[in-house]
Amino acid sequence: QVQLVESGGGLVQPGGSLRLSCAASGNIFSINAMAWYRQAPGKQRDLVAGITSPGSTNYADSVKGRFTISRDNAKNTVYLQMNSLKPEDTGVYLCKITVRRNALYDYWGQGTQVTVSS
Repeated sequence: QVQLVESGGGLVQPGGSLRLSCAASGNIFSINAMAWYRQAPGKQRDLVAGITSPGSTNYADSVKGRFTISRDNAKNTVYLQMNSLKPEDTGVYLCKITVRRNALYDYWGQGTQVTVSS
């Protein structure tokens, strides 16, 4: 089994910053990719940022220039640094990892709430 533990969410004022962390443990042989998704109330789950094993990154247009995704392969941990936060960034942030065994398998965390409000 694979466990994902997310942390770092909370309430922040517009313009503020937060740093999310997601640590993976368990039956992990090789993590192929890691990503953060956001799910706002009543909306679908959308990709916020992703990072591959070599370190290539991609971002949703709405967060480019404000959010930075990074990973620590030794710790099996992915981070999301969120700056200049806006109310529309509010939602549950979930991390996903893709593990390579004989095939690719996706695992999801339970999510951490981020609320941007004055």
